[in-house]
Parts: sequence; structure tokens; C-alpha cells
Amino acid sequence: MTEQAYDPLVDDYPAPSVLDPETYWASVAGPPPQDDGAIQEGVEVDVAVIGGGYAGLSAALSLARDYGIRAIVLEARSVAWGCSGRNGSFARISGGRMPIAKLIKVYGEEVGKAYFNEMLQALNGVRAIIREGEIDCDVQPDGVYKVAAFNAHVEALKRETDLYNDLVGYPARFVPKHGLAGIHHGAEAHGAMYFPDGFSMNPLKLARGICRLARRYGARVHPNSPVIGWQRYGGVHHLRTPSGLVKARKVIVATNGYTSSRLNPSLAARILPVHSQIIVSAPMDEKQIAGSLPSGNCMFDTRGLLFYYRRLPDGRMMFGGRSAITGKDAENPRHKAYMIDAMRRKFPALSQATVDYWWGGWVAVSMNSLPFVYAVPGQDQVFCGGGYAGSGVSFSVHVGSKLAMMAAGRTFATGASFLTREPRKYPFPAFMRLGQRIAYRVMQRKDTRESSKRACHCSTSNEAR
Repeated sequence: MTEQAYDPLVDDYPAPSVLDPETYWASVAGPPPQDDGAIQEGVEVDVAVIGGGYAGLSAALSLARDYGIRAIVLEARSVAWGCSGRNGSFARISGGRMPIAKLIKVYGEEVGKAYFNEMLQALNGVRAIIREGEIDCDVQPDGVYKVAAFNAHVEALKRETDLYNDLVGYPARFVPKHGLAGIHHGAEAHGAMYFPDGFSMNPLKLARGICRLARRYGARVHPNSPVIGWQRYGGVHHLRTPSGLVKARKVIVATNGYTSSRLNPSLAARILPVHSQIIVSAPMDEKQIAGSLPSGNCMFDTRGLLFYYRRLPDGRMMFGGRSAITGKDAENPRHKAYMIDAMRRKFPALSQATVDYWWGGWVAVSMNSLPFVYAVPGQDQVFCGGGYAGSGVSFSVHVGSKLAMMAAGRTFATGASFLTREPRKYPFPAFMRLGQRIAYRVMQRKDTRESSKRACHCSTSNEAR
């Protein structure tokens, strides 16, 4: 593993010596796209976008294509160096970790419907960008399964399926355990909720394709240009990089889980960076494939500390889940061992499988476990989006287009009212990681209890996602 030592709660920005992560995606993605080099000397622009991942690149694309505004993107390292180039590759109807039942309980049915529509628009928006840019990103057929890891989770999953059908009219369906034959085998598959929409791809290829499309419309993308200083003079934002200065009337912040707590005081402690990791096995033989994932669809389970996985086009198993608490601990081999043990427990057919790749990255979790896209109060033309909680491949692209809309002077009107509110700060920021440790232990104990139940009468699990 070559996980980067950068920790957004500790460091100002990724050090120049930090290399690109050695992911499976990078190994098959081919050469990186052309860019505009690091910022040199002084530059004046209408809009500066901080962050060269899905949201930042999507914002730059939309500004240029839809509003005639040629923005520049400031990326600390290389294009999609953060989670946009490291993630689990699922573009689906998602955008956070609050389950729909809880969302409706907290915000009401109308807000729930509106948010579902935003998520559906987000997925269709990714499809549209892939078509427009003719992006070759190894798109796989649609189909997403939320798999009941334990017997005790089945009834809750059935109720969640009914909620999608009855509330928003979406044709999710429940698949009983016997119906998973030829789709998902192993020890932790007791039924599943199936979404007909949602696909997987090479996420790094997708990000690079969006970069090429944005530059085609006139946006400029500057790697190795972290913002190391930010002041405002006379209504103009002065963004200092190691080799230059950008003066911008408006700023979009799209750094999400990689947002340094020191970037801007108004943004500090509004998200918790959570480390997620992925392993990729060596190519499986026919027997291993048949005994694990005969289907190539997107899969995630109902654990509190959930796992997500799929079979890759070349027959490898991609398997992801939560990891270290701090960046300093990210390279500890015990985290790799934890993932390998979890994969083999879930799929006994892979008891002898070896692992060729191991990497990780930071996802962003807000206080309400939902994303946000808002004008930062008191900052004069600063707009920020993020908080996808590890489910943002499609929604981050969507948020980027909404950030562009807002920076262009338009109003983002949505019935999902929570989206455009400033996210609440975490209380006692110095103890965020301690709280995370406690939360992990609670969820692990809950998963252990659920695994021991034989009956299907538990309703708590659908709040894990």
C-alpha cells in the first residue's frame, strides 16, 4: 500500500513529495490527461475552483459550457488524486449515509421525494457526461444489490424495499436468499434489495474524462497547486500557491474529505474525514468466481461498518470498507489483514485468494450524514459542496454543476431543503477522532450481536447506510 500520509485534520496540504496512489484503477487507466501545469506567478480569474476531483472538474465544466465562464481548477496534487480516483467505482442512486426511512422521519415525505429526485438526476447526469465526452471508463451493466449480511436484517430490508416502491414509485425489489443463486454466494448473503439503476466503472478514467471535457470547453486545470494561503482584499479572494497567486472574484471549494482544517476557518470542523480502504485480489479462477460473485453487479452490505465489493472485468475481486482512524495509522498492515479476513469470511471460496492491490483514501461525513452545497456565510462569493459519506460518485458530479450554477449567480432551487444549508460544525473538534473510535466500537458490537441472531425480526440495520 502506498497510502498518502496526508491527514486533513493534521496537515495544511499534501506535501509535494507525495506520489499518486498505486491503485488498481491507475494500473489499467493509461496515461493521465493533459493539464495546464502548476500555477506560475499571478493570475486573475472570475472563478477559482479548489479541488480537482469529480465536483471541482464538474463545476469547471458547467461554468464553461453552460454559463460561458472560464474557471481555473487548483488541485493540490494530480487530477483526481483524492477519492475521485480511488473510490469503489459505484455510480448509483445515492448521496450520503442516512437511510431513506430516517430521512423521511427527520425531514418529511416531500423532502424525501425531492432528495430521491436529486439523486436520480445525479446518476443520469453522470451518464450524460460519459456520452457527451465519449468517455471510455469501462462502464459495466446496471444493477445494484444491498445485501443482508445477517438473517436479522432481512425484514428491515423488505420494509425499505416497500418504502422505495410506495413513496417514490421506484421499482426496487426484494430478492430472497434463494434468489441470489448465480448472483451472490457466500456466508453473508441472506437476501438483498435490488436497484435496477446504478453501474460501476473505472472511477479514475471517469475523472480524467471529465477533465478532458472541461478543458475542451476552455477550463484550465492546474495540478501541484495547493492553496497554502487565503485572504480577501476589497472583495477579491487572494489564493496563494507554492509558485503563484490567484486573484478570484468567486471561489468554489470542492475538496470534500481532503479539506484541510486550515484552508478556511469558516469550513473547519464541518466534515469528519473518514478513512476507507480497498483491496483487489489476483484474478480468480472459475471455481472462485462461481463461489463468490458470478454477477458483476455493484454490491454493498447492511453492516454498521459496511463492506462494498464487485467482480472486476478481468476476474478480480474488489473489496472495500472502513479502515484506520488517522493518517498516521493508515499504512499499518493490520488494516490490510482485516480486509482480507473480511473478504474470506464473506466468501469462503476465496480462502486461498491473494491480494495484488491495497490502498485507501478519505471520505467526508457531515453531522447529519448528508451532502451539502451552499454559499458560505460571511465569505462573499464562496461556495462549498461535499459530505457524500463514501457514496458520492454520481452526487459529487451533480453537486459540481450546482456549485457552478450558484457561482454564475443563479439560484439552486430544490425541495431537498437541507442540501443548501450550511452544515453544522462538529462539537469539540479536537475530540472528533475519539468520537469516531467510540462509534466504530459501538457498530462493531452491534454487528456482532446481529450476526448471532437467527430470527429475522430486527429493524435496525437499514440505518447503517
